[in-house]
Amino acid sequence: MIRYALLCDHEHAFEGWFAASADFDDQQARGLIECPVCASKAVRKAIMSPAVSGAKSRGADAEPARNHAVMMEAMGRIRRHVEANFDDVGDGFATEARAIHEGRSEERGIYGQATSAEVRDLVEDGVPIAPLPPEPPKKSELN
Repeated sequence: MIRYALLCDHEHAFEGWFAASADFDDQQARGLIECPVCASKAVRKAIMSPAVSGAKSRGADAEPARNHAVMMEAMGRIRRHVEANFDDVGDGFATEARAIHEGRSEERGIYGQATSAEVRDLVEDGVPIAPLPPEPPKKSELN
């Protein structure tokens, strides 16, 4: 496997893993690679140093922090998109999701709350659902 550091045209940094060097070129040409933050398909390889085993790498502690920040930003964007474009059905989520799945309610994006038992029943019955990413912590709540 080959790991590439990647950048989109908005300078969002992320990484991609490929079986071979040619796989990146092939997937990029087919428009299959996109930024996890902004969904831009204008992605390029970033300059990166080769991985050398046996030596303590400098700056290794910064990469997990940067990856965490990118992931938190992406999850925040997803949450904001859902809240802006989907219907909030509150604690009636399970009932409404099932009604949409069974064709008894209009097909549309919804979000809301459900108990773990309701979620389990929906999944077992094949109702397509996914958890909404949590709200990012407010800067005032961080250390």
